[in-house]
Amino acid sequence: MSPRQKRPTLFRSTAVTVASALIILQLVMFGASAYYIMLPMAKRSVDDLAALMVLSAQTWVELPPQTRPDFELELARNHNLWLIESSTPLPDYDHHIPYLSLLEQALEARTGMETRTKVTEWEKTWFWVEIHSGDKLISIGFPQDRLGMQSPMALLLMMAATIILTLITAVILARRITRPLQNLAEAARHVGLGNTPDTLAEEGVEELAELAHTFNNMAQQVQALLANRTTLLAGISHDLRTPLARMRLAVEMLPVDADPKIITRLKNDVEEMNRLIGEFLAFSRGLERETPQSIDLNLLLQELVDNAAAEGVLIQWQPRADCVRSVGQMALRRILGNLLSNAIRYGAGKAVELLYECGESEIVIRVLDGGPGIPQEEIENVFRPFYRIESSRSTVTGGSGLGLAIAKQLADVNGWKIELLPRTGGGVEARLTIQP
Repeated sequence: MSPRQKRPTLFRSTAVTVASALIILQLVMFGASAYYIMLPMAKRSVDDLAALMVLSAQTWVELPPQTRPDFELELARNHNLWLIESSTPLPDYDHHIPYLSLLEQALEARTGMETRTKVTEWEKTWFWVEIHSGDKLISIGFPQDRLGMQSPMALLLMMAATIILTLITAVILARRITRPLQNLAEAARHVGLGNTPDTLAEEGVEELAELAHTFNNMAQQVQALLANRTTLLAGISHDLRTPLARMRLAVEMLPVDADPKIITRLKNDVEEMNRLIGEFLAFSRGLERETPQSIDLNLLLQELVDNAAAEGVLIQWQPRADCVRSVGQMALRRILGNLLSNAIRYGAGKAVELLYECGESEIVIRVLDGGPGIPQEEIENVFRPFYRIESSRSTVTGGSGLGLAIAKQLADVNGWKIELLPRTGGGVEARLTIQP
């Protein structure tokens, strides 16, 4: 099975979808408002202003010279427009103000001549247009504050506020949906590890509350089933060991002249049955996370190597500097014992290596054998209870099929990771990664 690909989270997908939809909606609304409301109003405004400017220039030219100052004063007072007679055109000025562009277009339509807005700076910014009336060049100007509006800035602020509020709304909506699902996923993970999760809060919208209620009931039923299974198998194991003890006693009381080969075979069978019952019982127990305690990994690994040497198995390993970490000692001992046992059994008589790296953030322990290896398609299967690649039921060649399953259970419940990786040249690397 290929490694799980990185997928976008539900929170991210929901937030992006909601935010994108709301932003597009706002853009459409702004575009429609600008085109059907703001633009017609702006055109009407500049058309009125252009008409006033042209009319003012024509009126000023037709007035007697002695009355022109009064007209200029009245125009400035009532319309905030300043009219002067120019002898030379003002220098050109490039601007990017939509209102002035519309004004130039309105003036061109009324005068039939190209009109460009000019700018001067005197205490404040002034905009000027030049109108030819008769033989006069009339300049009519108004201060920048006469416009009174800053449409681009207003649109920019509205857009920024809309985007920010949209993103905040999307995050809130997405969080309301995804947080209960995240809690549900975490609780489901605990159930999968055989633990009892905290009861989910049955609140919020009806569908999520009903989902939490259903999950809480399911978790209780799963725990009850696991407890019943453990009790049942424990009872069976206890009941079987009683006749096994009688069988062992009966074997010991066989006549002296009984066939030694038969006696030896019976003793081995009894011991094997007792061992299998112990493994079944260990697998059936409801595993719980072991309380970590500070241990020196060098001493624990050395003890495992010495135990193997006492049984005539040489394991290649090199002690390193002290590696004191807080881990579940019994779980780690059981996992490594199973991994070493597998490496010895399936290593084709070749040397078994034990290596480890003691880092600050994680510990990596590797058990390497030189056997035939495991086919890629079987790597996931070997962690299943009672599954054996070797098809015979012989415990000499295949074991009970519970070693790796128990190791995987213990690793999962303690938050560790077990991997079986192929080695170059044959064999298997069993890698245990611990994050204390």
